[in-house]
Amino acid sequence: MDGFEENPRITRQMVDTVVKNATGRPTAADAWRSLATPTDRVGIKVTAAGGRYFSTRRGVVAAVVEGLKSAGVPEKNIFVWDRDAGVLRDAGFTAERLGCEVRAIAQPKDWDREGSLTAPVLGQLNWGDAQFAERVIAVAKNEGDQLSSKSHVCKLLSRDATKWINIPALSDAPGTGVHGAIYSAVVDNVDNWRRFTTAGPGGAGALPEMYADPRIGGKCVLHILDALAVTYAGGPAANPHFANPHATLYASKDPVALDATGARLLEQWRQAESLPLLGSETAWLENSEAIGNFDESLIRFILSK
Repeated sequence: MDGFEENPRITRQMVDTVVKNATGRPTAADAWRSLATPTDRVGIKVTAAGGRYFSTRRGVVAAVVEGLKSAGVPEKNIFVWDRDAGVLRDAGFTAERLGCEVRAIAQPKDWDREGSLTAPVLGQLNWGDAQFAERVIAVAKNEGDQLSSKSHVCKLLSRDATKWINIPALSDAPGTGVHGAIYSAVVDNVDNWRRFTTAGPGGAGALPEMYADPRIGGKCVLHILDALAVTYAGGPAANPHFANPHATLYASKDPVALDATGARLLEQWRQAESLPLLGSETAWLENSEAIGNFDESLIRFILSK
């Protein structure tokens, strides 16, 4: 890193190294071939909310695209996505720069009506949610309200991708404490998502079960946590006053281990700046043992420089 600028040449080497270590394969080519085949349709989920400097790095994404191509996945079978088209564009995610299709979730038509998930926390439906229009009509007729315990998965995940790779940019986040692998996988890919970030610990506590759904976690072959430049307060939007060029990538098939590691880093930086600690906001991670390891003693770190 040069300040908050990445060096794409070094980024490519870093990506191949962490993918090799995370898969346990001896070479980068073997690692990529273990993740995808030429017949797969592979989605790459990014975080674009941080703008140019605090979103997922384009060099990291380009390296993943090239890695998939080296495994024989055709360019037409690779796409990059996040929730909002304008935010993606502002962060510099274009087909010309990445060498593959860039897509966004067109709301509400891209929510899979047959791909619903229920969690024991209610949320106020908003414009863009799959059920919003019909609930507005029901309220007008005094036949119901705009609250729902149901979310719908985006079609990009439930129908289009056979496999996907998650590349979130590490930051803090309101309601969940940490914006990392699980937030990127679930909150960014379902409607009626605000209930997970505004309902206290009960809201975020539903995220591991949502991730375990075969249409979400069941298709994810790898998480790469982009910690090249980390917003540790005021995220996931850009906040350079509370940002650290950590110059590190973490990769794992365990999203809890990544988020637990990310949360510990955020706490260290916040403490150093005398900022309020995340504390109970990340308590939901400790109860995510069904999908991964929170306990640091159970996480094996392989360090490469």
